[in-house]
Amino acid sequence: MSARPTALVTGASRGVGAAVARVLAPTHDLLLGGRDAEALGKLCAELPGARPWPVELTAVTEADVAGIDRLDVLVHSAGVVTLGRIEETPAEVWRRTMEVNVVAVAELTRLLLPALRAARGQVVAINSGSGLHANPTWGSYAASKFALRAFADVLRQEEPALRVTTVYPGRIDTDMQRGVRAQENGAYEPERYLTPESVARAVLAAVTASPDAHLTDITLRPAVRPVA
Repeated sequence: MSARPTALVTGASRGVGAAVARVLAPTHDLLLGGRDAEALGKLCAELPGARPWPVELTAVTEADVAGIDRLDVLVHSAGVVTLGRIEETPAEVWRRTMEVNVVAVAELTRLLLPALRAARGQVVAINSGSGLHANPTWGSYAASKFALRAFADVLRQEEPALRVTTVYPGRIDTDMQRGVRAQENGAYEPERYLTPESVARAVLAAVTASPDAHLTDITLRPAVRPVA
């Protein structure tokens, strides 16, 4: 058995999840969760000590986590977003958004609590600026992120032996952001966004904080860059 700590990262096939996997790989053995088994396999081939964990997060059961007896870090990075005014947003969008962004997070955490307790581990939730401020057309997504924020706050109080961190990034240069900008009918401007690696480094800072420090909330915004 490896003496290195173990981290499970969801949404690891791309974007922030993949970036988090890369920054944790030098110090952690990894379970990389997601639906795209091919992409997970490619990333695992790049990162020694990484194993794919292909799973539908909205349907995780005890069988899926069998054998995970000790878990040092759980990073929730998977998420979905569908924009639209409330009058245009049907119930199925609200249900799907809540199911992926909140219910799946809560259930996976619940199933892994024994393993996290055994390691006195850490849970990191990748939230959003929308978990702090709600804006027009972002109703279902913001509601899910406010709920995710509440989940993390409650978990932190109920499980004092664990460290629980919420990361609130602004817009990030990812495929998900490309989809958002398409829904907004706006130009994609990656130079104005955070990189996935910047968010991953914030996660690393929380995970590697000294034992006497508990980074509970981290807010990241894209820096204003000088005009060339």
